[in-house]
Amino acid sequence: MKYIALLYGEPDAGPAPGTPEFIQMLGEFQSATTAMADAGVLVDSSPLQPPQTATTVRVRDGETLLSDGPFAEIKEQLGGYYILDCEDLDTALQYAAMIPSAKYGRSRSGR
Repeated sequence: MKYIALLYGEPDAGPAPGTPEFIQMLGEFQSATTAMADAGVLVDSSPLQPPQTATTVRVRDGETLLSDGPFAEIKEQLGGYYILDCEDLDTALQYAAMIPSAKYGRSRSGR
């Protein structure tokens, strides 16, 4: 069964880029990703661009409306995802707990 772990966090949560703590966190992401790949459960994973780079698409009365930026002010931001192919939810949750985002924000898993 496929599960997706969505990585949520507040914009300034976690180590600041360029700090030794940030470098350590990147290493933890690499270790978690490698462990999932080695176990054969990793389907895909990727960070996302910040909400400021988004384009919102709306269709009203047959007209497509585009606007730059996020559709709403949000406290937490979706920063990335992992798609996992696991035998059950408990297994997917064990892998989601390995993702460093769970320390600084949240990692939500569902199918």
